[in-house]
Amino acid sequence: MADLQKLYTAVLEGDAKTSAAVTQQALDEGVEPMKLITDAMVPAMDEAGRRFEAEEYFVPELLLAARAMKAAMVLIRPLLVASGAKSAGRVAVGTVKGDLHDIGKNLVASMLEGGGFEVIDLGADVSPEKFIAAVKEQGAQVVCLSALLTVTMPAMKTTIMALQQAGVRDSTPVRSARTATAKTPTRPWR
Repeated sequence: MADLQKLYTAVLEGDAKTSAAVTQQALDEGVEPMKLITDAMVPAMDEAGRRFEAEEYFVPELLLAARAMKAAMVLIRPLLVASGAKSAGRVAVGTVKGDLHDIGKNLVASMLEGGGFEVIDLGADVSPEKFIAAVKEQGAQVVCLSALLTVTMPAMKTTIMALQQAGVRDSTPVRSARTATAKTPTRPWR
């Protein structure tokens, strides 16, 4: 029988190889894909987030946990699509124009996928026009903007104003986040 605790631990500890192997074993044994997500993967990412807030985990640990979850999601996603599982919604995520940093965006995208959302990952250095196209052409219901650099934060406002001018702002919630690097604790690699 598949050991969901082992999947939980693999995700929490950022072990992508074990995460994928345990996921495949569980799927081969007939465990429902959503059970893997809701009973092991999302709780593991919740715990990783809790540890980050308590300064027990730092950005590298969060990235490893997200990568381990993504390794499992690669196996699960096609099964969810084939089963006709209803998406929780469609979200466009991207790092705003002028900013090439995508760590925060990637973490959010992984969490959203694990939560059952269909993610349209627009990448980094994304123009307002690409966000608008994601809403109009790909049906994004929510837009998530990411920025790391202080100098690119005005691009968030520019993008939101462009969404408003395009007539999609009122019907499309926008969430934005700036990664607070000054407050992000660092420590040497183990």
